[in-house]
Amino acid sequence: MNSEYGARPRIWFLIYQVLWHLLLPFAYLRLVWRARHSVQYLDHFAERLGFGYSQPISQQAIWIHAVSVGETRAAQPLIEAYLERGEAILLTHMTLNGRLAGEQLYAQAIALGKIRQVYLPYDVCWAVERFLNTFKPKLGLLMETEAWPTIVFRCAEMGLPLFLVNARLSARSAQRVNQFGKAGRALFQAFAGILAQTELDAQRYQSLGVKSVEVVGNLKFDVSLNQQLLAQGKLWQQALHAEQRFMVCAASTRDGEEALILQAWKDLLCSHAFLVPPLLCLVPRHPERFSEVAELIKAAGLQFVCRSTWQEIPADTTGLEVVLGDSMGEMPLYYGAADLVVMGGSLLPFGGQNLIEACAAGCPVLLGEYTYNFQQAALDALQMGAAKRIKGDLLLSEPVALMEALKSLLLNTSELQKMAGAAKTYWAAHQGATKKLLAALDRQNFSLR
Repeated sequence: MNSEYGARPRIWFLIYQVLWHLLLPFAYLRLVWRARHSVQYLDHFAERLGFGYSQPISQQAIWIHAVSVGETRAAQPLIEAYLERGEAILLTHMTLNGRLAGEQLYAQAIALGKIRQVYLPYDVCWAVERFLNTFKPKLGLLMETEAWPTIVFRCAEMGLPLFLVNARLSARSAQRVNQFGKAGRALFQAFAGILAQTELDAQRYQSLGVKSVEVVGNLKFDVSLNQQLLAQGKLWQQALHAEQRFMVCAASTRDGEEALILQAWKDLLCSHAFLVPPLLCLVPRHPERFSEVAELIKAAGLQFVCRSTWQEIPADTTGLEVVLGDSMGEMPLYYGAADLVVMGGSLLPFGGQNLIEACAAGCPVLLGEYTYNFQQAALDALQMGAAKRIKGDLLLSEPVALMEALKSLLLNTSELQKMAGAAKTYWAAHQGATKKLLAALDRQNFSLR
């Protein structure tokens, strides 16, 4: 398999292995450091080295690797489709939050033994070899951008069909791969196939010499929102609207963005443009930053409450300026309650977070300059009127650009309603990737036999 393309670059690979072995102690120390926030970071550490699989081994399963939370959620329609076929699933992660999200999303299937969760081992030869020999999956699917050299080349050598699915590749990432010359290109050529989100992604993989590339769409459009949480959010929204309050959700924010958002929010409230001031719901991307962001809100002098202490439908929010979304897996609730979303990861150069979920909830989106992780999705949302881009580079300017964008939309309810309708239309128009992906995998996997 892949004998013509993707041959393992021996010298580069040897250097890569030496570096990984030197970094292993620091990888462990990094987990110890993160354990300050949660001791769960140290759980199942042996799995990261290819050991410690205490539960019964599921062999000949469909192996799906979802590195963190976003990929775990994106994989949901694919996992559910394979479960309906009666397949066993081996679900691997690299991050604690990804594993916790998987436990929450697939609790029933895990309890029934239909899904087995473990950490993907570090990319050293002996750990990867033990992992593959232990589980012996019949098919491997790596989500989005995960291309680990040891895993990819070893699967190709073993004849294990390994696909990169829901694949995306930014122009910047393609340029970085090309900087490694033949070694970088060989990595992607060693996949049995790459199933890309968009035509742009496919063209970039083809520019790396990959022959088997197919466009199937973005699985994130097929992810179903938790209807119970969405309905609870709508009850929140009704209660706030009864007080004539709008709510803005700053979703999946990253380090440095909260300070910009809080300053813009203070300026917005000080503008006295509203008879009843709007409410901000600030939801950090990473749970370990909840306490840090709480301190930022305090330092900004804004009155706030934590979602973890605010369990009921809001009855009277007078004087309240911010809700800190310090909960896991409740984004549908926040989107259901919000009248407008500011998408985290796009205000500073992080590449943007998932705007598709907000649109699925019928929520208009404000985007910053940096959306390269969702390039086509962002462009389509802007074109269809589901999103607007904030004018000005927040990295270089004051948060006034964000404040003006918020004020302009919140004072224009007809525009908000129009954008909300466009958001639902945009989401519905791009569904169907799961069926295309499954058909492509069936076809390509059959041709490899």
